[in-house]
Amino acid sequence: MELVKRLFTAPKESYFLFGPRGTGKSTWLRQSLPDAIYIDLLDQEVFRKYLAGPERLADVISGSGQAKTVIVDEIQKVPSLLDEVHRLMEAEPGKRVQFILTGSSARKLKQGGTDLLAGRAVLKTLHPFMAAELGPQFQFARNLEVGMLPIVLNSAEPIETLKSYASLYLREEVQAEGLVRNVGNFARFLEAMSFSHASLLNTSQVARECQVNRKTVEGFIEVLEDLLLGFRLQPFTKRARRKLVEHSKFYYVDAGVFRSLRPKGLLDSPEEIGGACLEGLVAQHLRAWVAYSKGEKALYFWRTKAGLEVDFIVYGEDTFLAIEVKRSRTVSNKDVRSLRAFLEDYPQAKSCLLYGGKERIKINDILCLPCEDFLMNLVPNTPAPIG
Repeated sequence: MELVKRLFTAPKESYFLFGPRGTGKSTWLRQSLPDAIYIDLLDQEVFRKYLAGPERLADVISGSGQAKTVIVDEIQKVPSLLDEVHRLMEAEPGKRVQFILTGSSARKLKQGGTDLLAGRAVLKTLHPFMAAELGPQFQFARNLEVGMLPIVLNSAEPIETLKSYASLYLREEVQAEGLVRNVGNFARFLEAMSFSHASLLNTSQVARECQVNRKTVEGFIEVLEDLLLGFRLQPFTKRARRKLVEHSKFYYVDAGVFRSLRPKGLLDSPEEIGGACLEGLVAQHLRAWVAYSKGEKALYFWRTKAGLEVDFIVYGEDTFLAIEVKRSRTVSNKDVRSLRAFLEDYPQAKSCLLYGGKERIKINDILCLPCEDFLMNLVPNTPAPIG
């Protein structure tokens, strides 16, 4: 694959850059900052040296002369390095060295009670590719199958890479770091959670499916989120006029990862799995758009106890969007019913329905857009393409 320019904008001050494995954090940093001091903690020799002596960092910086940027890749491998970074920031504030600390898991940092440099470094995230980043390389049907992870799209065998992706996490993150007591239970949990992708999360049902108790499942979900492999959406409840559900929805971080974990059998319809893939693809794009854009905004969903649901609500200081996703190639009045109900309660919101067709149409004043076009034109720091 050709070199892809990312839409992520780096801060000028020190920052953490979190993201699941395979999102291209290391590649992007090496290309963007070729003159930076680069400390790769996945290198076993480097890992051992810094584990034994975190103070080595000060010596390396001193020996490099005019170094302006220091990158520590996979900082969670040696959490004690954060104390040294913190000390250097306070001891030599005049040097103005920028620290960039990457990680594919926040689990060990949280467990160690680390304060993440007491707010001295901002938190940023790198996500799978956005369609706008890929441009002509974005192939809607293909990316619904294999997802948007750089490590997968850059592979000669993307399907095989996807199959081994979860195993890599189980082996190198979960088992090696001792994040759970029973790796076999966690592996079953990953599969069971695939049935919750793009759905309301019922932890009791997941517990029954993987034959563990509910408390264990709740702990597993926290591990999954700390590993940045999945995320939950909370219901939008601001100034609610109707009775709303209280459960969150769950998504795997990438449509391809979901598809690789979802068992397929004779009773599973392609439409059901394909619909969840499409909703997940939109979810990960909106999440990246929110993360990369300036201003405070967050992603939610809206669902009433009567069963009306809008898949995504983006709400912030300058944004209020309601977005529904349908896989079908045609849409009708019933498909916009939930959006119209939401707009009755929140007339300030802008809305659209994304679907699998090729035409821009309006149904009952609701704009219906081809999903592919929407994703291609969703660019950080510009309004969502629903006008």
